[in-house]
Amino acid sequence: MALRRGPKKFKLVLVKVGEINMQRLGLFLEGRIGETPMDAIMALDILLRHRPSLVYTTIGRCFYTSDSAASIANGAQLWQGFHQSLRPSQGKMLINLDVSATAFFQPGPVVDMAAKVLGRISANDLRSPITDKERVKLEKTLKGLKVVVTHRGHIRRKYRVSRISTTPANRTMFQLGESGAEESVANYFATKYSTTLFFPHLPCLIVGDPSKMVYLPMEVCEVVPGQRHLRKLNERQTAEMIKFTCQPPHVRSNKISAGITILQQRDNEYLKEFGVQIGHEMAIVNARVLPAPAISYHPASKEPVITPREGAWNLRDKMVAQGVSIRSWSVVAFGAEQDYPVGAIQKFITLLVQTCEECGVFIQNRQPPISYSNPHGNIEKTLIDAYMIAGNSFLERPQIIVCILPNTGVPLYAEIKRVSDTVIGIATQCIQAKHMFAAKRQYCANVCLKINVKLGGMNSFLSNAQLPFVSERPTIVFGADVTHPAPGSASNQSIAALVGSMDAQCSRYAAAIRVQKGRQEVIQDLASMAVELLKTFYQTCGAKPERILFYRDGVSEGHFADILRTEVEAIRTACATLEVGYRPTISYVVVQKRHHARFFPIRKEDSDRSGNVLPGTVIESGITHPSEFDFYLCSHPGLQGTSKPTHYHVIQDENRFSADSLQELTYRLCYLYCRATRSVSVCPPAYYAHLVAARARFHATGEGWFESSEFGGGFGSSVVGSVNSSMAGGGSSVSTLPPSSINSGTSGPSAAVPLTSSMSSLSLGSSVPSMVPGAVVKGGMVGIGGGGLSIGGTPGGVIPGGPGGMLGKRPSMMNLASRTGPRGNSASSSIAGVSASNLGRSEFGAESTASGFRVMQYGVVKSELASVMWYM
Repeated sequence: MALRRGPKKFKLVLVKVGEINMQRLGLFLEGRIGETPMDAIMALDILLRHRPSLVYTTIGRCFYTSDSAASIANGAQLWQGFHQSLRPSQGKMLINLDVSATAFFQPGPVVDMAAKVLGRISANDLRSPITDKERVKLEKTLKGLKVVVTHRGHIRRKYRVSRISTTPANRTMFQLGESGAEESVANYFATKYSTTLFFPHLPCLIVGDPSKMVYLPMEVCEVVPGQRHLRKLNERQTAEMIKFTCQPPHVRSNKISAGITILQQRDNEYLKEFGVQIGHEMAIVNARVLPAPAISYHPASKEPVITPREGAWNLRDKMVAQGVSIRSWSVVAFGAEQDYPVGAIQKFITLLVQTCEECGVFIQNRQPPISYSNPHGNIEKTLIDAYMIAGNSFLERPQIIVCILPNTGVPLYAEIKRVSDTVIGIATQCIQAKHMFAAKRQYCANVCLKINVKLGGMNSFLSNAQLPFVSERPTIVFGADVTHPAPGSASNQSIAALVGSMDAQCSRYAAAIRVQKGRQEVIQDLASMAVELLKTFYQTCGAKPERILFYRDGVSEGHFADILRTEVEAIRTACATLEVGYRPTISYVVVQKRHHARFFPIRKEDSDRSGNVLPGTVIESGITHPSEFDFYLCSHPGLQGTSKPTHYHVIQDENRFSADSLQELTYRLCYLYCRATRSVSVCPPAYYAHLVAARARFHATGEGWFESSEFGGGFGSSVVGSVNSSMAGGGSSVSTLPPSSINSGTSGPSAAVPLTSSMSSLSLGSSVPSMVPGAVVKGGMVGIGGGGLSIGGTPGGVIPGGPGGMLGKRPSMMNLASRTGPRGNSASSSIAGVSASNLGRSEFGAESTASGFRVMQYGVVKSELASVMWYM
């Protein structure tokens, strides 16, 4: 009999590495020092997280419970929980609390999970052997899962699945001990454990070290509870996740308020020992609502200028600002003719052509050739044939192929875009068959907007008076993003994308993309990417940019210093490469969507129809950084659930923006997303960069098109613009908008509104300072208090900070007026620029005599993936 081993003994040595100076935290919150005391904030964060982490499943900064879990497709389930983090603000610390949800693998018998993954109702439907395709699908789901065995009584040993066998349990053979005799797994379990398998025709799990080949029948294993589903959710799972998490603002607000009690922070003995107190109510902070801009369409429209209400408008009685003329095109239906009759397709085409012409997009050939193709066949050959048919039919280079898809599946759509973007070089417009059969004029109008911008047109614009920073002097607006491979992906490459505006209306953008080492947030080749776009700007507009506004998406606060040091310097290097002494002023703004700040209006009249804050709501005090220039902007109308604001953090500002000017510019840009008649949640330069990076990821690695996105779900056919190879040349004529049609627009003053925020104050022995008059916002944060340290008070004015023009907190004119008395209209920002008109010879090319901007038709951009032409 083997001797039972005793408990293992460990020796721990505790070493004092330093002391936490809480006084520095107090000075930081008062705005008297600029360096963030991370040690003090981390200590408080550990203290706050200790009690909940003993009770709930902890993932990152979130705590989850299986109570009220909901099952979704493919053997997964959704758990509810709370996100909790500690945030510094002016004069106080705040707890950011928000509801959260994530997917876990459903615990229970592995055969039950196998049935759900393979689309069966229950395990009883697995009475026949599975196919090789089903086995591969099952292995992909089960690989890496922890399972526990059930056939050994009270001995419930855990294993990790490495793969599954290629043969069923009754034909999976292994050698028995020293005898070397071969035995099947099914017979072995019947002899050794008196366990007759009900599913001997199913493959076995290969667990532990793959080289040791340890086989376990599926039916003697159970999935260990509490394992997070790290793989990308499929389309059905994503839809169920959205339905599960979509909560009206008042419901979400109540759940956040209950979170403090659920996380047991009210009577927390650990907090009491450190003298820390937490407020139990959401913080009330100041907010204001910016006015919507006046949007201009073609002067021939019945309603050429419109001011949107609640962030949305429609195309009724409007023509696009610059409409293209389509002469050569074709239609491909991916399915059989009996599924998509020619008559139904022609009826849809007729309505589409009529709607396009009403909107100012002229289609000369109303009867394009129609072809059919197998959606599982050779997509590349299909699109090449459609391209040739259109060219031969109209004796002109084709401009666009309209594709009718049987469903919303990713693979077909992704392959169409890959072929059209990188093989043929032609724009494609995908349409779901269900919309074709039930075609409506509004749907056709939306398709028209997409087609127009893909072929080089302009849908709408804002007058120069509404974009003074961009229109007064040559200015380029950049947007940048880096996307990383999804969890479980075979790729280890990250994709960096940079887009830049190419006209004075910020309506057209050119793009540059790079593949770089995976999981690196800093854009490695930003200098050469910026050189490409600066050259394109010069060739298009006839002037060098004197000012640069850079919106950088996807950067966490921990990377701010690296980004400021490397990427801003890379832009400087790009400018110096083009011309010695060329030094435009740079403002660098980080755009953050992955945060948990939420805002709820206190008064009903300050909310939209969904109960969310109104579009244009700005929060710049109360929950923002103690000394740096940042603000929250909710620029989009709430459609469902609770609106998520975007956080803008300025880390470099040589253009010396005032709070008013940057907030208004950013908000107005949100009305220029080229293919929507509503304002979007993220300013378009950052939005476009995100979409370009996602599309390029598929081109470079062959991964699926739908990426997890902070912009809300998959992208479908709504991408930033079609990619045309340089072989495509021209092919579309653009009707020029006369200069007289660019009218000046005016907007009224911003309005003050009361709201609540998803944060509560964390007081360390101090009271929350009195509120400044103005709008009130309710949010989701909580505050802490402790012995002897006062955190009350307001920041001590402007804090000179980091290198090259970084400034401290900048209140808007409304907040200044509320503190110091009435003032006039918001003052325009003081801008110190560098003139490039008299510089000598440079890499830009020959000097242009153009005194203003020319309207951009297209931009040619080289990339590592292909030589492409991005139509925005």
